[in-house]
Amino acid sequence: MPAATTLPDEELGQLLDLIKDSDAVELKLTVPEEHQRSTVQALGMDPLEAQIRQVFFFDTPDLALDKAGVVVRARRIQGKGDDSVVKLRPVVPAELPAELRQSDNFKVEVDAMPGGFVCSGSLKYAFGPKEVRRVVAGKQPLRKLFSKEQRRFYAAHAPEGLALDDLSILGPIFVLKLRFTPPGLDRRLVAELWLYPDGSRVAELSTRCAPDEAFQVAAETRVHLAQAGIDLSGEQQTKTRKALKFFAKTLDGEAE
Repeated sequence: MPAATTLPDEELGQLLDLIKDSDAVELKLTVPEEHQRSTVQALGMDPLEAQIRQVFFFDTPDLALDKAGVVVRARRIQGKGDDSVVKLRPVVPAELPAELRQSDNFKVEVDAMPGGFVCSGSLKYAFGPKEVRRVVAGKQPLRKLFSKEQRRFYAAHAPEGLALDDLSILGPIFVLKLRFTPPGLDRRLVAELWLYPDGSRVAELSTRCAPDEAFQVAAETRVHLAQAGIDLSGEQQTKTRKALKFFAKTLDGEAE
């Protein structure tokens, strides 16, 4: 979890400005592979309680959307329906259109991890449990996974001339997601394990809180994890960017 006291004054000021205008703050920590098993044991996690998810990203082989700060994603979730998201990052909450901020489907969130932070705006759409499978099987166009509101948001920020139906499928990646409350910590954490086709994996711990309690929650959670022997100094990874680069490389290989 991030330690605000380690940020330069200028960055700390930027973080405070972003947090006060955001809807939520998510505090994140990537756990190195060599420490993942010990972390599961230290925090009393039960892997059998995890929910299975299948995540698909959509971009061009050269990641034109990622370069423009746009993320397009769809998920299949065990026991629930599918959903899709169009995300823009970074954003400055105060500069976003009022109409967008008032939408029930739009959320502004600050993601903070040791060494950095980013503010993003996400527009979400939920639908039935078979839609994503139809699209990735080529039975209907990609745009069908996105609402009219999402399509307008996408068109406003994607590179000119790049339509949703022009995007390639990057994935799927299998994810195990577990919500749990560790002994001794009066706060629910979320553990995600992203499993890549080459056998590598990314594990992340996170907790979401209201903007006005972010620093208190960060301090309390950090202390608890440290006392549990969790490594807080490992290299941090952004799950989305790692997944995009992994599958984009796969597309390049197929093209060759």
